Amino acid sequence: MKYKVKKRCSINIVNFYLNVSRKYKHTYSNSLMHKNINDAIDAMFLIEKTLHRRKPTITRWQEQGWHMANTEKWYYAYTIDNDTITIQDACHAQNMHE
Repeated sequence: MKYKVKKRCSINIVNFYLNVSRKYKHTYSNSLMHKNINDAIDAMFLIEKTLHRRKPTITRWQEQGWHMANTEKWYYAYTIDNDTITIQDACHAQNMHE
């Protein structure tokens, strides 16, 4: 299985944790921020392996015909074309709303 990650996914993940680091600048370390970013990105490569396909809960993902998979913290929208999984979007669990 091949994986392609759209730039939007990485941007969403990095921006989320940058905002967390700004809000909690005295308690949220740079090393923890980088660990969280790496964990979220690494989880994308578990789609269709240990992260199972679900019906999207966000309308815009449904309208695009994308599949959804999630970890405890992140939801990923993706498409499958032959043996290639393209991760189209990523959204943190606390932001999963319309």
